[in-house]
Order: sequence, then structure tokens, then C-alpha cells
Amino acid sequence: MARTQRADLAARAEALLDAAAALLLEGGTRRIRIDQVAARAGVGKGTVYLHWADRDHLLLAVGAREAAAILRAAIRAIEADPVEAAPHRHLRHHFLEAARRPVLRLVFDAEAPDLAALAGERTRTGLAAARRAADRDYLAALADHGLLRPGADPDDTWYGIQAVAHGFFASEPFQAPLPAEHRADLLADVLRRAFEPDPAPPPERYRAAAPAVLAGFTRLANAYTRTAYGDALD
Repeated sequence: MARTQRADLAARAEALLDAAAALLLEGGTRRIRIDQVAARAGVGKGTVYLHWADRDHLLLAVGAREAAAILRAAIRAIEADPVEAAPHRHLRHHFLEAARRPVLRLVFDAEAPDLAALAGERTRTGLAAARRAADRDYLAALADHGLLRPGADPDDTWYGIQAVAHGFFASEPFQAPLPAEHRADLLADVLRRAFEPDPAPPPERYRAAAPAVLAGFTRLANAYTRTAYGDALD
């Protein structure tokens, strides 16, 4: 594909994703219909189908664009300070980035039929497999450099980390309101105490683990971006 054509496709995909995100903020996932997205972007319905196969694929693309942005922010943080690869710091950063992105929260707080459709799309597009691979690579890099609690199974550790993090996200509507920074600090404290060595490992161990962590996160960010933009990247 010629460079100019590819740039035009990417710009159009960006405009369509912006339109879908705006509709999502206005009325939740029920507002995400191909005809409404097309009308908001000022194009015909057929133009939307040039990028995404159906409404569920488009909804996943909206969430994938947000997820890619969060992960690339994490990559920049680890490049600046490899200690940011520690689970408690990485998940704290992720929590705050997600809190600043209401579009992502709306996608994954969708009603049951939409959540089921999203799960199917994640499997069909290969995104679920890419996420599992990135998770395994991340935990393996940490374990290889002694950055997890001694004797802990990496798979069990990641299950626990994800369960705690999801609990912090899901409990927000049922708790007294707290600033996002404070909730992120509480999450980080729980993760550090439960899953990381005590005393804290020296920074050079994180520097040694960083290349593998960054490589895995970059592959996943690319998978999210591919899901969001599809053929516009070819």
C-alpha cells in the first residue's frame, strides 16, 4: 500500500474511532451503532466496514486504542526508570492511566451481551492470545531476575495480581470516594507486600529485566494498535 494511501486510511480510522468514543461517552455501548458512528464522522456506513467487520469489532477497536495508549505510557515510564517494571509500580501506573480514560472504563463496564461479544472478538482477532503471551513474558522476566516473592509460582502470582487490581477497579462504585492517586497508592502497597521480595531488590536487577519486559509490552502494544486500526497499518 502506498504511503499516502496508508496515511489517509489511518487518518480516517482515527476519525471513526474518535466518533465512536464520543458516542460511547454520551450514551454507553448502546450508542455504538455503525450508522451512528458513520453519521458522526460524516461518512457512509460502508466506509466503517472498510475498517472493521462489524459493530463488535469496532467496539473492541475503541477499547484497544485506549489500551495501546496506556501500555505505551508504561513503556515510556520503564525506559525512564526500570524500577517501574515492579508489579506494584507498573499496576499503580496502569490504574492511574485507566482512571484518566473513561472510554476504556465504559467499554469494559458494558452490559453482559456486549462483554460476551468483546470476549469473542478478543479471541477471533488473536488479542486474547497476545495478552496471555505478554503476561507470561512479563512474569518470566521478573522471576528470572528475582523480582517476585521467593518460592511463588509465576502463574499464581499473576492471577493474584490481576484479581487484586480488578477488585480495586470494580469496588469503586461501592466505596466512599477517594482520590485516584490515593487508591493507586493503596493498590501498590497491597501488591508490593503480597507479591514482591522484602527487602526491595536493588535497581540493577530491574535494569537487567527491563529489556525483556519492554520487548513483551511492545509486542502487546503493537497487537492492540493492530486491532484498533487494522488494514490502515498495512
